[in-house]
Amino acid sequence: MGKFVIKFTKAGVKFDLKAGNGEIIASSETYKALASCKNGIESVRKNSAKAEVEDLSVEGAPTVKHPKFQVYVDKAGEYRFRLKATNGEIIAVSEGYKSKASCLNGIESTKKNAPDAEVVIAE
Repeated sequence: MGKFVIKFTKAGVKFDLKAGNGEIIASSETYKALASCKNGIESVRKNSAKAEVEDLSVEGAPTVKHPKFQVYVDKAGEYRFRLKATNGEIIAVSEGYKSKASCLNGIESTKKNAPDAEVVIAE
């Protein structure tokens, strides 16, 4: 079972969505307030379940309506995904993956874990 781990940093508050094995699946931006961070978690819960995948790593791939997961290749040549809410805002981003298949597995893991993940505050 996955969980959202809220962390306080010098710059503000952020969350990581972790899979049952403890691996980070996706992370948030840094929020100024805890309430905003919790709203971000609710947005990931709500949007991840119904989001389709838009593959920006393939030229000419069809555009998908929001909410959506976008798969892309970063400057280091690794695959990443970002989850965009209905309003187009980026609400979570992944780590870099060596293969597109691993990146797509990360998306599936987000869809599976986010809706029911418990929320905990990092110690």
